[in-house]
Amino acid sequence: MDDGLLDEATAKDAFLQASQNRIPLITYLTQNNLADSSKLAFSAAMEFGVSVLDLTSFLPEMMPEKVVDEKLVRKHNALPLYKRGNRLFIAVSDPTNIQALDEIKFNTGLSTDAILVDDAKLREAIDKYLESQDTTMGDLDDSDLEGVETEGGEQEDDGAVVASEVDDAPIVKYVNKMLLDAIRGGASDIHFEPYEKVYRVRYRTDGILKEVSRPSIKLAPKISARVKIMAQLDISERRVPQDGRIKMKLSKTKAIDFRVNTLPTLWGEKIVLRILDPSQAKLGIDVLGYEADQKEMYMDALKQPQGMILVTGPTGSGKTVSLYTGLNILNTPDINISTAEDPAEINLEGINQVNVNNRVGLGFAEALRAFLRQDPDVIMVGEIRDLETANIAIKAAQTGHLVLSTLHTNSAAETLTRMMNMGVPSFNIATSVSLIIAQRLGRRLCSSCKQPFEVPQDVLLEEGFTQEQIDTGFTLYRPKGCDKCNGGYKGRVGIYEVVKITDELASMIMEEASSIKIAKQAQAEGFRNLRQSALMKVIEGVTSLEEANRVTKD
Repeated sequence: MDDGLLDEATAKDAFLQASQNRIPLITYLTQNNLADSSKLAFSAAMEFGVSVLDLTSFLPEMMPEKVVDEKLVRKHNALPLYKRGNRLFIAVSDPTNIQALDEIKFNTGLSTDAILVDDAKLREAIDKYLESQDTTMGDLDDSDLEGVETEGGEQEDDGAVVASEVDDAPIVKYVNKMLLDAIRGGASDIHFEPYEKVYRVRYRTDGILKEVSRPSIKLAPKISARVKIMAQLDISERRVPQDGRIKMKLSKTKAIDFRVNTLPTLWGEKIVLRILDPSQAKLGIDVLGYEADQKEMYMDALKQPQGMILVTGPTGSGKTVSLYTGLNILNTPDINISTAEDPAEINLEGINQVNVNNRVGLGFAEALRAFLRQDPDVIMVGEIRDLETANIAIKAAQTGHLVLSTLHTNSAAETLTRMMNMGVPSFNIATSVSLIIAQRLGRRLCSSCKQPFEVPQDVLLEEGFTQEQIDTGFTLYRPKGCDKCNGGYKGRVGIYEVVKITDELASMIMEEASSIKIAKQAQAEGFRNLRQSALMKVIEGVTSLEEANRVTKD
């Protein structure tokens, strides 16, 4: 760009990604932290000869209510600011977005004028505006969820009677409201929980559960039945767990999947929905939180024609997004990619995805054997759980295929010893595994309200900071909390331990060294462990020391 905000290569890549994701270039740049939103606004103002309005100084009560349909506001990232006679003034961050003005003009019958604003502030203002227009639990129209599609298990015939009983407007609206609010709030999971005297709904946002609603306990059976109908589960069966899926179309180009699981508890069925956003896999590796050297190691491993990349960590640590980000990089017309998952969480065009189903004899091992007869280049195994799957995956990695998979271990070194304990010969591990990524997700400090504070040097040393880091100097921040965040945090960032299998580490693996010795060797070769990576995020001001302590340990 001429004003120096972006170099030419980054600008071209951003334009391509924004076009593919069908979002405005300015929105893509700000969402991916490639350019400062306020600088972009002023750059656009200079380019088009218009002025910039500071939305923080604009009074929300001046905004006209329900003049523009919510779907149009979301679709075009355009906010109605005020109305004068027959003229409607619209806040936009992209001055070239003529389509937004034309479509709003057509739908409202009003003349439209664009006012340029900061993209980040615009998205925040839109969320607040729409929230203020929709404050009660049951005031959604069914049209808000007209595009819901479901896929899952077969529903029994005797469920039809119960279905008609719960298909009434209040329950439908309430459940729809819960799903839409969770998406808007950036939640990763929704918990519907029955107890003896209360029924509560909780969202997991940025890794932390928070109660959002407490409907009457009398509604528990109807709410459970409604969610099960949407997921095409057997609503007459309440004695065993069930798995299903809900697909929600928010627009012609945007869809969100919910993975649904029911669990019989003492007082009824607890239902948990995992929110799966396919766009997360398309954000690009730059926004995941890898340090420059870690990103380079991951990219180099992805470029190799064969070998195995293992991603480890507990449930909810972002392993799937890391794997699919890599697969998305590899997803080109000249590469054949197949995945076996339980179940497939993110749907991507161009990748052959298989849901394993042990009930019919299709496990990870059976899927892998089939893949090897399908002329694959890249194979992704959702999880290596047993020796048979591990052996087939390793043979694939040794015979000219790139294999990606996950294990549930706490560190890179423990991943290697775990495979040895499963019975995989150490020689096969040393010659097939090329890269191990252990990861956690930590909450990002809110950039609007984080507060600097001082900590004594001896405490810093005790926490794991080096004397060199302390001497260089850095500022520690702690959360405060404001109307833009959740208790001082907003969003999450990956914390990684990336270990490349070097000749020295391979020799130790073949000698069946302990995880402690392997970890020491990795440290000696300069590979940061999770704790060190977390402290780097603290030094960079991305997260707090408190959060680093929550997600990592010495």
